[in-house]
Amino acid sequence: MSTHAATAHAALSPESTTSSGATKALGIGAIGIGLTLIGLFVSGGKIVAFSWLVGLTFWTAIAIGMLMLVMIHHILDASWSVVLRRQFEHGLAAFPWLALLFAPLVIVSWTGSHDLIWKWMNPDYVLASGHTVGHDPLYVKKSAFLNLPMFTVMTALCFIVWIWLSARLRKASFTQDADGDLKWTFMNRKTAAFGLALGAITLTLASIYWVKSLDYHWFSTMFGVWFFANCVRGALSIGVLLLLWLYARGDLKGVLNTNHLHSVGMLVFAFTVFWAYITFSQYFLIWNANIPEETFWYNLREITKAGEPSQWKYVGMLLLFGHFLLPFLYLLSYKNKIVHSRIKPIVIWILLIILVDMIYNIAPAVKDYSTGEPKPFLSISLLWTVTSVIGVGGVFFWAYFKSFAMTKLIPIRDPRIKECLTHHE
Repeated sequence: MSTHAATAHAALSPESTTSSGATKALGIGAIGIGLTLIGLFVSGGKIVAFSWLVGLTFWTAIAIGMLMLVMIHHILDASWSVVLRRQFEHGLAAFPWLALLFAPLVIVSWTGSHDLIWKWMNPDYVLASGHTVGHDPLYVKKSAFLNLPMFTVMTALCFIVWIWLSARLRKASFTQDADGDLKWTFMNRKTAAFGLALGAITLTLASIYWVKSLDYHWFSTMFGVWFFANCVRGALSIGVLLLLWLYARGDLKGVLNTNHLHSVGMLVFAFTVFWAYITFSQYFLIWNANIPEETFWYNLREITKAGEPSQWKYVGMLLLFGHFLLPFLYLLSYKNKIVHSRIKPIVIWILLIILVDMIYNIAPAVKDYSTGEPKPFLSISLLWTVTSVIGVGGVFFWAYFKSFAMTKLIPIRDPRIKECLTHHE
C-alpha cells in the first residue's frame, strides 16, 4: 500500500463522535432563533421579518453554492476536488431545514400581513407616489409574475428542486463508498448535466422573488448572476474552513495538501473578480442609462432626501474595497492561499462581507415611517440580523454534522480519489 493510501486509510472512517458538534450547533441555533423571536416584541414583526430574510438568504446562498459546485465537479470530471466535494455533500443536508425555516415568511404572507416584507403582495399598499400597488402601472405589468400564489409555488419549487438534486447526488456518492460501482459516477454526471440548468434557473428565481422584488420597480438583468457569485464564494469559503478544521483535528492529515488549498484559493480569487465584474457592470449600465426606474435603487443607498451621504453609502464603499479590492490583493500571494493561518482569515472576511452584501440588498427596503427613507445600517435591526444569521447557521451546521456521521470522511471508491490524493499543480 502506498504512503498516501495508507495515510488516507486511517482517515476514512472518522470514529471521533460528531454528536457533540451537532448538539452544540443545534443549541447555538436555538439560542439565535430564540433571541430573534424576542425581537418580535422589541422591534416589531416587520423589522424581524427582514432580518430573518437576511439570515435565510445568506445560508441558503451558501447551500446553493455547494450544490452548484458539486455539480460542476461532476460535469467536469474533476479530480482535485473530490475531498472537498464530500464536505459540500454534507452541507446539502441543510436544504429541507432551510425550507422549514423559510415557511413562516410564506405563512405570514398568506395570513393578511401582506405588506410585512414584500409590499407588492398587498394591492392596497399606498406607495410614496400616492398610488396603491394595485393601480401602479409597473406592478400591473409584472403582476402575472409578482403575485402571492406564484411566489409561494416558485419558492416551494425552488426548494423541491434543490432537495431532489441534493438527494440524488448524495445517494450516489455515499452508495459508491460501499460498492464502488462506477454507475454512481455516471449517474451523478447525468444529474449534473440537467441539474446545472435547473440550479441556475431556481437560484435566479429565488433571488428575484426573495430579494430583488423588495423594490419591484427596479430593473436589473444581472441580479441572478450577482447572487450566483455570492453563492459560490460563500460555499468555497465555508469549504476552506471545514477542510482546515478537519486537518487541525487530524482527520485529513496525509490527505489534504497545499495544492488542494491552492486550487481552492484560485477559485476564491476567480470568483472575487467575477463578483466585481458583475457588480460593476450592473452599476455602470444603470448609471449610464440614467433611468429613474433603475437609478432610485442606488439613490436610496447613497444619499438622504436632504442630499447628504447616508450610512448606506459607506456600506457601499465597504463592499467596493472589502468585497473586491482587499481579497483580490490578498489572494494574489501564493502563500496566502496555501498557509493555513493566512487563508483562514481571508475566507472568514469574505463570509462577513457577503453577509454585508446581503444586508445592503435587503435591509434598505425597510423604510422609516417618519421620513420614508431606509433605516440606517447601524440600527437595532442589525442586532436581529445577527441573531437570525446565528440561528439559521446553527441549524445549517447541525444538519452538516448529522450527515457527517453517516458516511466516510472522503469518497474512498471514487474513480478519481487517487488523483485527488496525489494532486499537484
